[in-house]
Amino acid sequence: MERKTKINAEDGKQELVITREFDLPVELLFKAHADPEILGQWMGTKVLKLESKKHGSYQFETTDAQGNPVFRANGVIHAFSPNAKIIRTFEMENASFGVQLEILTFEKLTDDTSRLNIHSIYESNALRDQVMKLPFTQGINYAHNRLQEIVGKLK
Repeated sequence: MERKTKINAEDGKQELVITREFDLPVELLFKAHADPEILGQWMGTKVLKLESKKHGSYQFETTDAQGNPVFRANGVIHAFSPNAKIIRTFEMENASFGVQLEILTFEKLTDDTSRLNIHSIYESNALRDQVMKLPFTQGINYAHNRLQEIVGKLK
């Protein structure tokens, strides 16, 4: 079955709701967000730090061929419930849209399928709209396709 990431961005709101179903057990879907090695593979970035626990933090970095950083992101994990929920902040360095709050919920559909729901809240709807002008939709769908492909091999 072909899976696509759905993004709901209602006009006038400062939030996004992102939903994707995976042909993965919920435990593997969660592990793909909590294990630094797996996360780095499907995101295509270097995981400099990932403390998968309440009050933990994380830092990601992607560099060009010369080793110069082209993307850096970091945040704090506020809640961490295995196979169920992660609440964290997300801040992309050197970006004008500031910090967002992300609530990731992991839902078991069957023994072999699951759903990821991401509720992202921005400081304003203008900042949310700014993010939507980036190649955000294509990027997240690409990342989720890679997650399915890479983590699917771990089944």
